[in-house]
Amino acid sequence: MTILNRVSVWLAIAGAMLAAWVVLTAGKNQPMPTPLVEPPRSPYETTVAATGIIEAANENVRIGPPMAGLVTNVFVTVGDRVREGDPLLQLDDRDLRAQLVARQAAIPPAEAQVEEQKYRIGDLDTQLKRLKSVRDSRAVSEDDVKRTWYASEMAKRALNRYEATLKQVIAQRDETQMLLDRLTVRAPRAATILQVNVRAGEFALTTGATEPLMLLGDIQQLQVRAEVDEVNAPLVAPNRPGIAYLKGNTAQAIPLTFVRIEPYIVPKKSLTGDNSERVDTRVLQIIYRFERPAFPIYAGQQVDVFIERAPDGPPAPAPGSARSAEEPTK
Repeated sequence: MTILNRVSVWLAIAGAMLAAWVVLTAGKNQPMPTPLVEPPRSPYETTVAATGIIEAANENVRIGPPMAGLVTNVFVTVGDRVREGDPLLQLDDRDLRAQLVARQAAIPPAEAQVEEQKYRIGDLDTQLKRLKSVRDSRAVSEDDVKRTWYASEMAKRALNRYEATLKQVIAQRDETQMLLDRLTVRAPRAATILQVNVRAGEFALTTGATEPLMLLGDIQQLQVRAEVDEVNAPLVAPNRPGIAYLKGNTAQAIPLTFVRIEPYIVPKKSLTGDNSERVDTRVLQIIYRFERPAFPIYAGQQVDVFIERAPDGPPAPAPGSARSAEEPTK
């Protein structure tokens, strides 16, 4: 037997052994790996599962610019506490400042023109009184009196025009000042700076931006925004308690108290990364409040939520959605 034939025999034997091993092990179930963290378990007999996110109780504020422009200064950093009206960032205002100087300079000439016209009217009124006081028609003609009266009336109407021009230049100055103030973006309410996504020298956009310039929220009081798949929405009833677990921490539960159900089903935005999750899912949002626990917790953390289902029975009609039995049908 040649060497080539021997190799072929041994390869055939090895292939047969491999095939036998595959057949013998194909029906065996592989043991499940031990999870690093025990999955959360519902404490309720019947429950509705949901995913949730922790947010500020009065909801976060996404700060955007009033107009597109270059950011010249950022006055706050992440973690700062701000009061209502505190400056957050500054947009480039050089053009408006130059315009304000020009419009401010136009006010004194307009004021001087008004004052000059008032003196002219006073002079004409004095002349008119003097001419009317002369009784001798040979010294003062009727035409002189009428011409002086016409000149006085025209001067008064010119004064009205000059005063209107003065109001216009003042309004233009005030308009520029308001536009200038707009370029300083201020805090709409007292809150904590949660995110700063802009730096001095960057260009702020009003449309097309993927994230806000800043994110503000009052993290002294937090809440959970639970999202229930629209398929399970009919199983949710108001005023039912719930419980939440932080991702990766199933040993410490957070009791939840019902606040409200958002009445409009929206597309899901906070994706958890689960393989079975669809991006086209629509969800019912339910707001729960909770007391801040002893362990650290932060706005923006995702939680697993379990909501106690109501006992089986006909659902209660929403307020105003059905007529009472005694009300006659029109």
